[in-house]
Amino acid sequence: MATETTEAVAGACVGPDGSAIGMPQLCADWMGNQVFWLVVALVVIFFIMSRIALPRIGAVLAERAGTITNDLSAAEELKQKAVEAEAAYEKALADARVEAAKIVADAKAEIQADLDAELAKADAQIAEKTAESEAAIAEIRDGAAKSVTEVAKDTAKAIVASMGGTADAKTINAAVSARMKG
Repeated sequence: MATETTEAVAGACVGPDGSAIGMPQLCADWMGNQVFWLVVALVVIFFIMSRIALPRIGAVLAERAGTITNDLSAAEELKQKAVEAEAAYEKALADARVEAAKIVADAKAEIQADLDAELAKADAQIAEKTAESEAAIAEIRDGAAKSVTEVAKDTAKAIVASMGGTADAKTINAAVSARMKG
């Protein structure tokens, strides 16, 4: 009798040796049982997913979204700070260039003032030396003119005497003076 019960339950899907004939999933005698356990498994999976897994996944996704949002806002803030730092750097660089140009201009002005003072001093020394030289030249010229006049008078006296004439100093002076003037 026990064999009959097993055979009755197994039905047409089980062979005489107890092995399945064909695919057991497609056996129409077992289809109701398979659908029942499928529904039970799906309900259990649904409750596990909806009560445990999905809230955890949702929390992780919300945390990731919050982290991403915070990171993006921090990146935007850092980008803004970088832009401000670059602007401050550019301003400092421009100020430094202006200051350097001012220092160069001041140095040039100071050097030019020193140069002008030294040139004025050198010009004054040159003018003084020129005046002294002109005075010495004028003195030499006057001395030379007097020497030439004396030599001319002595020569004229000697020439007149060698020609056998007598000339007084007044006549010789008048002749030499007339000749020296032009």
